[in-house]
Amino acid sequence: KMSSGAADLRQRKKKNCTESDKMAPEERNKENSKLGRSPKYLLIQRFAKLFFGCLAAVTSGMMYAVYLSTYHERKFWFSSRQELEREITFQGDSAIYYSFYKELLKAPSFERGVYELTHNNKTISLKTINAVQQMTLYPELIASVLYQASGSEEVIEPVYFYIGIVFGLQGIYVTALFVTSWVMSGTWLAGMLTVAWFIINRTDTTRIDYSIPSRENWALPYFACQVAALTGYLKKNLNCSAEKFCYLLVNASTYTFMMMWEYSHYLLFVQAVSLFLLDSFALAQTEKVHEVYRIYLFSLIVGYLLQFENSALLVSPLLSLVVALMLSKSLQMNMKKSTFVSRLLKIMYIYLVLTVAVTLNFLLKMFIPHKENGHLLKFIEVKLGLNTTKNFTMNWLLCQESLQAPSQDFFLRLTQSSLLPFYILVLIICLFSVTQVIFRRICGEPLKETVKLEDGRIGERPEIVYHVIHTILLGCLAMCLEGMKYLWTPYVCMLAAFGVCSPELWMTLFKWLRLKAVHPILLALILSMAVPTIIGFSLWKEFFPRIMTELTELQEFYDPDTVELMTWIKRQAPVAAVFAGSPQLMGVIKLCTGWTVSSLPLYNDDDLLKRNENIYQIYSKRSAEDIYKILTSYKANFLVIEDSICNEVGPVRGCRVKDLLDIANGHVVCEEGDNYAYSKYGRFCHEIKMNYSPYVNYFTRVYWNRSYFVYRINTVISFQS
Repeated sequence: KMSSGAADLRQRKKKNCTESDKMAPEERNKENSKLGRSPKYLLIQRFAKLFFGCLAAVTSGMMYAVYLSTYHERKFWFSSRQELEREITFQGDSAIYYSFYKELLKAPSFERGVYELTHNNKTISLKTINAVQQMTLYPELIASVLYQASGSEEVIEPVYFYIGIVFGLQGIYVTALFVTSWVMSGTWLAGMLTVAWFIINRTDTTRIDYSIPSRENWALPYFACQVAALTGYLKKNLNCSAEKFCYLLVNASTYTFMMMWEYSHYLLFVQAVSLFLLDSFALAQTEKVHEVYRIYLFSLIVGYLLQFENSALLVSPLLSLVVALMLSKSLQMNMKKSTFVSRLLKIMYIYLVLTVAVTLNFLLKMFIPHKENGHLLKFIEVKLGLNTTKNFTMNWLLCQESLQAPSQDFFLRLTQSSLLPFYILVLIICLFSVTQVIFRRICGEPLKETVKLEDGRIGERPEIVYHVIHTILLGCLAMCLEGMKYLWTPYVCMLAAFGVCSPELWMTLFKWLRLKAVHPILLALILSMAVPTIIGFSLWKEFFPRIMTELTELQEFYDPDTVELMTWIKRQAPVAAVFAGSPQLMGVIKLCTGWTVSSLPLYNDDDLLKRNENIYQIYSKRSAEDIYKILTSYKANFLVIEDSICNEVGPVRGCRVKDLLDIANGHVVCEEGDNYAYSKYGRFCHEIKMNYSPYVNYFTRVYWNRSYFVYRINTVISFQS
């Protein structure tokens, strides 16, 4: 019976757009004549609603971008800083991305700049890399083209142009969330509440404060646009022109998102699973869902070609799932609808798709050479407790805050802003309604062509079901890894705002409660206006003063020791010198000086991960000779030791760099339940400061301040005492 329902959905999808567009106005005219409204009145009303809604959405995005810019200026005092001091604010991987943007602008031509990035041998010693492919530098390529093509050289400095684009994209991000909530609820009041919750919970919705050039800050706005377009595309009874517009927007934003972030196909995989479950229970038009699958396939193929034949896309779970879904669909289409085999295949549909997808992914990985982040699979094994390891890189990743389970503070913050309680309420109501709809479908009851307010069946709207499944899947990931909260929390804001502003959701609840004292439709309409208004006023009263304090309070970010180190390198170090040290510091050195480094804070390449582990040995208990051999194997000329790592007093014992190195090197002894580090050599970063043999034979101190010690690695070694 479910198969016949799916067939009905397909038949409805195949209706001629022009016929439905002609029928819709006639039906609306009849309704309006009953209500005593003229078509002109309705047209003006709809236009006014659309105009003011769009105005509110765009204004919200622009105000958020201005807010970010103002906050950034107050935090770093950018306008009063020198270029070197500004660049130091880019830390870790952010420094690397911005350094390549600088190199593109310095190149004699754009073509030459791209060539130097794709054949880069001046960043990492003894290694030629395709930086565009390995570090996903398409945002920097676009930013450099826009900067030069727009003639902005004489108007604005490169750094302001770069961060301005990122802040502008964050404005688009907020606007897309606004539109999504508006499309779902039918009122732009939901969009306003979404934006309010997003900004108030900014600590948990975005990483823009800590890492402006990070790939997700470039990519997630496009994903938000794709989700907004997909929400409209999945709606029932959508007119032909709106459907085409949504389809084109889904297409463009999916491809752009995939080009901006190397991990984008994993997030699209989660989305594809959501659509797969939506289609499996025949809750959406099958043809529409499979059109989205084709968009995934097209984006993967074009992405593979334009990303220098990136094999990671060919072995991605997204490709395997999409191909499995299309194969399963063709099997279903070839089956006669009334046969027993057809019904059995429908029941086993989910199992069939998953089996084909897993098998296909295994075969692709077997026959296609790839470097698809093998360390991620090892990390997942250790994270789930399926394996244990002493490996430095694995344990270092496990110690990162973003890869641990979320803290209680995270849930407390969401509760204080009233976001989490309302999200749970909306999710429970939607889940129960969806469960009811699925049960009806199993019993053979067809979906209604048009769901009316008095029906109280919010679970029959495919776009709502999609968002419920999507947020649950993202929520499961966020419960495992705190870093995933930046993907989940924005959609929590959107779904919660939609729910409290939707009369349909309240009507669904009242249908279950069987209210008789008050007319349920009237009460639903009142609550859909009153509840968000009350929430908005309470948020305004409690959080608006805090936001204004953030913007008026002058903060100071100044790191004189790092400024002095970079100045010394630029003035005293040879141009051909190679520096070694922690990957985070090497990223800053590369940006501020342009000198070649031996490692970078990148975690998508096994060779770079091994380099990082080897060079981190300068903080371990190993001999001067061992460290000298490691550093000279990478042709390093200078070594930079950071006092903050050498004398680190971490909040969690066992997660400090030196503790992880002691575990990996077998320098840990257990006595009476306590762990002690033991080696016949002292800790290198301490011993080298003592200036005695054999350390002075291999290394010569050439510069130091309160935070950094710089040593020249001797090419001629003297063993005279």
